[in-house]
Amino acid sequence: MPIVAQSTETTDWVSRFADEVIEESERRAPGKPVVVASGLSPSGPIHLGNLREVMTPHLVADEIRRRGHQVRHLISWDDYDRYRKVPAGVTGVDESWAEHIGKPLTSVPAPKGSAHPNWAEHFKAAMVDSLAELGVEFDGISQTAQYTSGVYREQILHAMAHRGDIDAILDQYRTKKAPAAAKKQQKPLDDAEVEAAEGSGAAAEDDGSSGSAGYFPYKPYCGNCEKDLTTVTSYDDATTELSYTCNACGFSETVRLNEFNRGKLVWKVDWPMRWAYEGVVFEPSGVDHSSPGSSFQVGGQIVGIFGGKQPIGPMYAFVGISGMAKMSSSKGGVPTPGDALKIMEPQLLRWLYARRRPNQSFKIAFDQEIQRLYDEWDKLDTKVADGSALPGDVAAHSRAVGTAGGPLPTTPRRLPYRTLASVADITAGHADQALRILSDLDPDNPLSSLDEARPRYDRAEAWINTQVPADQRTIVRSEPDAELLKSLDEASQQSLRLLLDGLASHWSLDGLTHLVYGVPKVQAGFSADATPKELPAEIKTAQRTFFALLYQLLVSRDTGPRLPTLLLAVGQERVRALLGE
Repeated sequence: MPIVAQSTETTDWVSRFADEVIEESERRAPGKPVVVASGLSPSGPIHLGNLREVMTPHLVADEIRRRGHQVRHLISWDDYDRYRKVPAGVTGVDESWAEHIGKPLTSVPAPKGSAHPNWAEHFKAAMVDSLAELGVEFDGISQTAQYTSGVYREQILHAMAHRGDIDAILDQYRTKKAPAAAKKQQKPLDDAEVEAAEGSGAAAEDDGSSGSAGYFPYKPYCGNCEKDLTTVTSYDDATTELSYTCNACGFSETVRLNEFNRGKLVWKVDWPMRWAYEGVVFEPSGVDHSSPGSSFQVGGQIVGIFGGKQPIGPMYAFVGISGMAKMSSSKGGVPTPGDALKIMEPQLLRWLYARRRPNQSFKIAFDQEIQRLYDEWDKLDTKVADGSALPGDVAAHSRAVGTAGGPLPTTPRRLPYRTLASVADITAGHADQALRILSDLDPDNPLSSLDEARPRYDRAEAWINTQVPADQRTIVRSEPDAELLKSLDEASQQSLRLLLDGLASHWSLDGLTHLVYGVPKVQAGFSADATPKELPAEIKTAQRTFFALLYQLLVSRDTGPRLPTLLLAVGQERVRALLGE
């Protein structure tokens, strides 16, 4: 048994929700494990916006575990949802997949080349791997397994018996127009809500079907083509005989619903049914579920038909990506948790979700901003270690670095991400060169192996290789720029001499930082140790001019990696040659 982590102080949103959830759980189901829930549809790549659906209850559940309570975090895999459309940009998928539209996701073939048995399992597997790396403990529930095994049979029969009551609740919202504010979605609608909004031929996966035979909250999948493009034509409460016709292939049949397992409750009934069945106390919902007439609001009324109560839980806001449009899981090419974990450690990704309240939007950086985020994270790490961090920041840090089960694996020597990225850029995959440069960062405590800087080094290298455009990569000159060196005025030549004279005695990251910033100060008649307050504004201009000269002589550009790192990477001998010594 792992040692239970100490509960954090009640200073952050997670602790406050944990207080509320524990109290509510004791009121509803005293003595039983607390139940929190998430729902994910593996209709395509499960993106970083979807991750908030998991991380919000995970963080609350983990806090409850830290306090010594039993808790279950359920993740319902909505793999029995209909395949709505062929997502763009998914490798191994072409327009031939359109023939499967309307089938359950578990009946659609996986993309070509996949090792998984169907579409849902293919996209589910990537998310499961990411959640394991993030330290998320959960109980997964396949809705395909639940429905096709008859687990929900009593609930289905109950819904059909009370279809008039359900229809009356839904009818309160059918004629109402959502306010203008609700139309501005911060997060894409999920597949069920989009299906309802589009009103495609499958009798929207929202309210259920109404027609001459009345309203029915249940949708059969066709026994011939497997699609949900069906219309219930009759139902007998006494015998549970249900007749339907498929609008796609013309197939029709009559079945007994008390022994039939090939269909599901429509979304706005299915969700509250599960709340009641599982006894869910806490589940967040996206902004698309929280407007008037949406599934969370309507579900709050329908859940009573099943003898349950609506979960408590916040509305969560949009998660964006630096430099990219907002995400939709039905489209290809959107970043997933797996994509993020290739370029950042789990601790950083957990921290991004933990430090913001659910109703606050935030962005995850795949561009240069990731370097600033890592700098901020490392500063927080230092403040937590020396006791100077604010309580709320301490709580977020604690939730990022580990769970109630213990700490997440970490990098032994946490060198600055921007430095590691620069080294990976300059060395272009040569591990021996990377180790040489990183060892020179601190000559008194050199790295004995690149493994000491892993996995952070690997994440930085992956970022350079996958997110930095080729024209922004650093290529060190092979020969001195003789023409530029010959054209330099006396002041520029003097600045190079001052740098070269100090190289040997300053050959470390800190030493070279002091040297390159100090050269323009010394040239202007000040001490190399002079602080900005002691210097005229012109010194900053002189520093920028000096830096630009060094970049041109070393990499033929006006900018590049931080100069101290670049100098270490190039090596003393080559630096001297390129600077004309």
